Amino acid sequence: MTEAEKRAAAKAFSGYWLNRGDEKQKTQSFWRALLQNVFGVSEPEKYIDFEMPVRLGHTSFIDAFIPATRVLIEQKSQDVDLRKGGKQSDGSFLTPFQQARRYAGYLPHDQNPRWIVVCNFREFHIHDMNRPNDAPEVVLLSDLEKEYSRLNFLVDTGDENIKREMEISMQAGELVGKLYDAFMKQYKAPTNERTLKSLNMLCVRLVFCLYAEDAGIFGKPNMFHDFLRNRGMQKGRKALRELFRILDQKPDQRDPYLAEDDPDLAAFPYVNGGLFSDEDIEIPPFNEEIYNLLLTRASEDFNWSDISPTIFGAVFESTLNPDTRRKGGMHYTSIENIHKVIDPLFLDELKEEFRKLAGGGLADSDKTEKSARFPKPYCIYQVS
Repeated sequence: MTEAEKRAAAKAFSGYWLNRGDEKQKTQSFWRALLQNVFGVSEPEKYIDFEMPVRLGHTSFIDAFIPATRVLIEQKSQDVDLRKGGKQSDGSFLTPFQQARRYAGYLPHDQNPRWIVVCNFREFHIHDMNRPNDAPEVVLLSDLEKEYSRLNFLVDTGDENIKREMEISMQAGELVGKLYDAFMKQYKAPTNERTLKSLNMLCVRLVFCLYAEDAGIFGKPNMFHDFLRNRGMQKGRKALRELFRILDQKPDQRDPYLAEDDPDLAAFPYVNGGLFSDEDIEIPPFNEEIYNLLLTRASEDFNWSDISPTIFGAVFESTLNPDTRRKGGMHYTSIENIHKVIDPLFLDELKEEFRKLAGGGLADSDKTEKSARFPKPYCIYQVS
């Protein structure tokens, strides 16, 4: 199936199952239809096992299990809150995920799940068992048309996941490299330190904007693309300077007449985290090559939301350094290995702060300070 066919199938699937779903009656038809119609599994009845017995002192049944990709599925009815616990037959209170983990603990070693999915026909909560204590990724049925690729693990083995991530990161790296080279030729002093720092920051900001319009962060599809197209090639440099300034301004800091004067610019949201805070970066004039690269190849012909943000670091490490690119070009780092490096550096600390905030573990003064530092992060970048 092509990506366009998958998107259409995901839209049809979510439309059909909206407001449907009973745990006992519809589980099998729901998952078989998802695998066959959206992910192209020709014989889903041979691919997924239902009501798989497991001994817990008594015999219980796992709702569904996919042996090829080691996915354990705990299915609930649509009125069940997947975040809350329920009473079990032995009197214990367990969330659906805790219930699934208990089942997993009684399976043979070669059947230990790589993924656990809990679902209520409205939400898919995806638990990566390489990081079992992390919060789950949540995919809404209503968003399946644009989010279906996040469920690829249902049918992809580890090798296929890595292959797809590598292909996408290589394509992204090629685009960033072409933008880098095209802008480089426009600078008056292309080799000095300020130029290189400006160029690196410019590329990071452009990729954020391309990702944000595809991922829905800007709120409307093609928003960045249409903004540049409406400004035109001759005003491209000025357009980026205006846009970067607006993205760094909270609504109450903006010109109160901006919406009347320039509604296209006023429609962009504030992006926190400091990515757009440094106005002192040099942006060279656009030419036809840059204009076409941004509007056609990088925007119209490529979907940046297919890239996991965790592999952006690997993309930029190779493409924003001319020496690295000359010596060997792009290389790929898996998500698991990136997490091993970055989690101890800052993510573990942020997660701990989040847990304290969620549980009321910080004083009010600390909460104010933390919310100012991390109000609603869109993305974290480091540019040297």
